[in-house]
Amino acid sequence: MLEGRGAVVTGAAQGIGLEIARVFCANGARVVIGDRDGDAAAAAAAQLAAEGASAVGVACDVTVPEQVDDLVRTCVDTYGALDIFVNNAGVTRDATLRKMTLDDFDTVIDVHLRGTWLGTRAASLVMREQGRGSIVNISSLSGKIGLPGQTNYSAAKAGIVGLTKAAAKELGHLGVRVNAVQPGLIRTAMTEAMRQDIWDAKEREVPLQRAGEPVEVANAVLFLASDLASYITGTVVEVTGGRGM
Repeated sequence: MLEGRGAVVTGAAQGIGLEIARVFCANGARVVIGDRDGDAAAAAAAQLAAEGASAVGVACDVTVPEQVDDLVRTCVDTYGALDIFVNNAGVTRDATLRKMTLDDFDTVIDVHLRGTWLGTRAASLVMREQGRGSIVNISSLSGKIGLPGQTNYSAAKAGIVGLTKAAAKELGHLGVRVNAVQPGLIRTAMTEAMRQDIWDAKEREVPLQRAGEPVEVANAVLFLASDLASYITGTVVEVTGGRGM
């Protein structure tokens, strides 16, 4: 589905980002893995390369414009084009309004919202010259329904939806599509660190009665990145098992 295409995935040294990179590679893409931890990014790329993929790892703090620009440049210089850019990098700093610090609020907004804006801008500057490209931004169900203890995260993820729609309207006439994916309860190392009773309660809220797997998010991103979604832009795809509908 992505044969020969150059792709960048941020925050891809582990978790959902790594699974997106793996699914992309399995479908013929050549991938640049960006991650704040450069050693982890290199290790993830080496892991994919050992599986027969074409992948390189690059250290990138998505809040730093020059590093995001370098990430894009690496893909163009290495693979000859930037066809797909996935803004996946993220952090959490959960706390109630009373206990959340300003630093925790700013950090989450900066990584998710500033980082996604910087990635979308840098990718679009290349894609508009090519006359083609697909940008996929990772939002969250929290950005749709809001979750207690996540005023920072919910605000950032809701902002990503607005950013996605505005960018899609700006870039559509240039052949560049911009879409978002909103994962729900997905089984990752971070979510599995929850207390079992909290995990069980959240799972009961899902109509499909189970948590999702990272590959199920990755497959939705694959669809939006591919030509199967050639007439889809400005859309938000929920991967939630029906939770929050």
